[in-house]
Amino acid sequence: MAERNVTIITEFILLGFTDNPRLQLVLFPGVLTIYLLILIGNIGMVMLIWTDSQLHTPMYYFLSNLSLLDIGYSSVIAPRTLVTFVAETKTISYTGCALQFFFFCIAVSCECCLLGVMAYDRFTAICNPLLYTTIMSKPFCKLLVAASYLTGCVNAIVQTSIIFNLSFCRSNIINHFFCDVPPILKLSCSDTRVIDVIHFTFATAIVVVTLLTILISYTYILAAILRLNSAEGRHKAFSTCASHLTAVTVFYGTGAFMYVRTSSKYSIEQDKIIAVFYTLVIPMLNPFIYSLRNKEVKEAFKRVYGRKVVSQRQ
Repeated sequence: MAERNVTIITEFILLGFTDNPRLQLVLFPGVLTIYLLILIGNIGMVMLIWTDSQLHTPMYYFLSNLSLLDIGYSSVIAPRTLVTFVAETKTISYTGCALQFFFFCIAVSCECCLLGVMAYDRFTAICNPLLYTTIMSKPFCKLLVAASYLTGCVNAIVQTSIIFNLSFCRSNIINHFFCDVPPILKLSCSDTRVIDVIHFTFATAIVVVTLLTILISYTYILAAILRLNSAEGRHKAFSTCASHLTAVTVFYGTGAFMYVRTSSKYSIEQDKIIAVFYTLVIPMLNPFIYSLRNKEVKEAFKRVYGRKVVSQRQ
């Protein structure tokens, strides 16, 4: 029993996207550009929401938290990925690998919950407009956000503790650009069947619960929109949901395919491509989705930018 609890491996080697030096030099500026766009877009969105008083509503409160999460989990992945392109040694400590997975798990789990919360917010706004301000009060909104973060923390604590308490006595080479579950489990010399089931169960539970919340909310929203007599009213109601629907489709379309499955269906090369989209492209796209398709955000940007231009001229 004592030997089973000994962790022989003290560090891992992240192979990254490819071992081709020329391709690494090509990929480095691309990943760096994407990461900078993530920071600029999401920090800009948070600052805009906090600066403009007309965006101090539940929907934009949730959106600001979504942007913070996008900054968080991309920052857990991107800097380390950039290091693997240029560093001769691609090692990451055992603790560093565990922490990377832990914070990534928190952010992704919390983002799932927030997308469900945002769907409920849109349901309340469209289906119960007279009671909207009463239902979506500040304390309740803060409670929903806190519950989302708590869910993410519980999921991350459980998953990290069971995965990184395994015995690793095989190769320490992770054929990925970050510490993800499937490639880590492949390095363990312990029996990972139970761990695989627990990981699958937790990931599926979060996705199913939040996705059901979204589907049920939008079923009622669609019914309410179709009952509107005015075509302009239907268009306005739908436009308030378009950005969120786009973000949900992109996020769940890649996330569910990548994580809600067992390791027997795991393909490392396929997952690297999906993981790039999931960890870098989506956080970059979200602020553009919510700004380019949202009239209120555009108007808020003009107000804030207009004030700065006027103050500079004075």
